[in-house]
Amino acid sequence: MDIFALLLFNAFCFVSTNEDERLPNKCEVCKFLSVELQDALEKTGRSREVLEVGEVLDSGKRRRRIRYNTSETRLTEAIDNICEGILQYSVHAERPGSLRYAKGASQTMTTLKNLVHKGVKVDLGLPYELWDEPSVEVTDMKKQCETMLERYEEVVEDWYFHHQDQRLESFLCQSHVLQESERECMNEVWKGDVGNKGGAEEAESDGKQDEGSQEEEENLHDAGEL
Repeated sequence: MDIFALLLFNAFCFVSTNEDERLPNKCEVCKFLSVELQDALEKTGRSREVLEVGEVLDSGKRRRRIRYNTSETRLTEAIDNICEGILQYSVHAERPGSLRYAKGASQTMTTLKNLVHKGVKVDLGLPYELWDEPSVEVTDMKKQCETMLERYEEVVEDWYFHHQDQRLESFLCQSHVLQESERECMNEVWKGDVGNKGGAEEAESDGKQDEGSQEEEENLHDAGEL
């Protein structure tokens, strides 16, 4: 057991010493920025909330009503602190390319923790309670995410109001951020057990809820119409 722990520790140290040489590239940053923002928007995409905008005039003219799920408010709320979500990622050094970044503990770290729980002494050069802190790679990705979002904010807004028929990662990364030679990570897909059970049932349920709502929506507007 001690020999196995030593070998695993040496492998972990090798990854750590090469960390500076493996900071996230522009493709990886754009990919996970897009993933986080797309996920944040999908969580509120089915909202039936209606916002009232404009001032009530003395003439009695009513304030305009717009759908929340097409409003600028929804986009602003999704963008706020979106790059903070990057800090939830871990480095899975056993995976290739951009797949090394994923939420949850890596196999290596899980194994090391299991050894500690079994009484094996594992020294990584930092206290055990700091093992789950964001790594240098992940922290760097978060900083690059903030810079990229600030630079391409207008592109994101253009996509949100006019091009949601395209995936954000395609519109933002492939069409605006990356040169053709920089797009390799966009084709890397994790094929592990990441299925979403119950998706079909949820879609069917939502379809039933949508029935009979057309009359109510006649007086609503999409933000892009205003």
